[in-house]
Amino acid sequence: MAEGNRQDRVTGTGADAPPYLVSAEEAVSLHGLLCARVARTPDAIAYREHNNGSWHPFTWRETMEGVRRYQAALHRCGVAPGDRVALRAKNGVPWVLFEQAALALGCVLVPLYVMDRAENVAWVLGNAGARVLMVDDADMWEELLPHRHLAPDLETVVVHDDKADLSPGAVSISTWLDGAGAPPDPHHAEPDDLATIIYTSGTTGRPKGVMLSHRNILDNCFHGQRRLPISPEERLLSFLPLCHALERTCGYYVPMMAGASVAFARSVSDLPEDLLTIQPTCIITVPRIFERLHRRVLDALAQGTAVKRLLFDAAVNVGWSRFLRRQGRGPWRASHLLGPILDQLVGRKIRSRLGGQLQGALCGGAALRFDIARMLVATGVEISHSYGLTECSPGVSVNGPEGNRPDTVGPPVPESTVRIASDGELCVRSTSVMLGYWRNEEATRKVIDDEGWLHTGDLARLDDGYVVITGRKKEIIVLATGTKVPPGDIEEAILNDPLFEQVLLVGEGRPYLSVLAFVDSRTWRRKARGQLPDDATAGGPEVERFLLERVATRLAGFTGHARVHRIAVVPAPWTVESGLLTPTLKPRRRRIEEAHAEEIQRMYEETCTA
Repeated sequence: MAEGNRQDRVTGTGADAPPYLVSAEEAVSLHGLLCARVARTPDAIAYREHNNGSWHPFTWRETMEGVRRYQAALHRCGVAPGDRVALRAKNGVPWVLFEQAALALGCVLVPLYVMDRAENVAWVLGNAGARVLMVDDADMWEELLPHRHLAPDLETVVVHDDKADLSPGAVSISTWLDGAGAPPDPHHAEPDDLATIIYTSGTTGRPKGVMLSHRNILDNCFHGQRRLPISPEERLLSFLPLCHALERTCGYYVPMMAGASVAFARSVSDLPEDLLTIQPTCIITVPRIFERLHRRVLDALAQGTAVKRLLFDAAVNVGWSRFLRRQGRGPWRASHLLGPILDQLVGRKIRSRLGGQLQGALCGGAALRFDIARMLVATGVEISHSYGLTECSPGVSVNGPEGNRPDTVGPPVPESTVRIASDGELCVRSTSVMLGYWRNEEATRKVIDDEGWLHTGDLARLDDGYVVITGRKKEIIVLATGTKVPPGDIEEAILNDPLFEQVLLVGEGRPYLSVLAFVDSRTWRRKARGQLPDDATAGGPEVERFLLERVATRLAGFTGHARVHRIAVVPAPWTVESGLLTPTLKPRRRRIEEAHAEEIQRMYEETCTA
């Protein structure tokens, strides 16, 4: 299957690349990329990590020295080229050292989500046949012990903690590293060798292992740089999990290719403080981060004066108009003269929440609402909205600084080709398309056809060469009347109301549509203003009537089939820990419906009095 996926295309060359950029051709492999970077800028800052109360820098030379220590220790475990080794750790320098050590030995890295359920982690270890596992702490190993039987090939478990008492079968990081001796010469991987298996966090069923080669990822990095370049002067703050293809490719390999520095955020809860400390010039993010910022801005405006709201509206309108003018898509207006003043009064304050130096952000993983993108672009943070999936390493399309249309996910990445199938499905063909699914040829054949086109499962259209995602092919609700309803657009429209933090449309086999919703408590109390119960979960016809009216307002532009008849407020948000969201924060529809079966049943059994 792998041979059929390799297109006769020009791979990344350095002929037209800036001198600081390591081309895919020069790197050859992902470990070769690090070697080339160290050779070019050995004393430049590669990473910053927070330890013992302060931030510590690591040069590229120091990073390579650490990799060689890990490589020697991993070699002592008896692994050979092609063996799978797994890593379950938060973002940080140890993640880089272990991963690069594995690649230097020709091993295949299997990254694991820190927040995933223990049983699922153990299943992935077993499916991949992983021989070595490194985890952050003893607790991670302890929670895996009851499921140890699911990973029979696992021989060595390294715990990156020297203080904890370890259960049998695990070794501390210092014990593992001590006395390992000199590392062997690096394995010379070929571009089409398997580099990593990334398990997709499917919303249904067991995850599938996406097999990506060195060429897959390097080409994606290099050609993505042609559309959206970064320079060695950039400072990135890494907070999306490195086991996610978006962060790994764009927030790890791309900075290595360009020689930019990366700081590893301590945690999501510490992100606001880390932004202020690191003052990144660029971040890789998912919409959720900007949705929270947008919500905080709206909350502040709601509690502020009418003058502040007028200034904000003016700043967004003028800023957006100036952006269109710079892009060549709008005329000059006299109001543009107010831009610098409005930027000082509004834009600078919003950017200060992101560290004050942020110039741009690559946003992927899910759809970013246009009103949020418009606000950010208008206030000085240019969003490059993108689309991808793990099976494409992951970039498929991305907006660049020129011709940036935040209402789309951009044109295809250079050297990639897309087409829209007869049923509206987006198909992709490029050197970044995966080799296939690990030990699952049947699943591979279902998504990659005989001509090498990957069928993404997403519905899309092309607008003057720009990709516009319109929904998911399989996420269709079929009502009892036979009406087919794609839930994605309806849910996104409802979420445009800041009152709703999470929503799920239901109605499969039912006579009408209903909604499960988690409501933002602060926004609810402000909207209720003593006329409704302080807690939306209290229910009652007046609460449901109020919520349905807001939903109807958001769905006013939809056809009649999109009418929502009932709504139920859930008491707690859906999370990864509860198993109701995937590690990439996508809702697991079936599990959510099972968890709220009583609420759903009640919406269809009781008469609606709203």
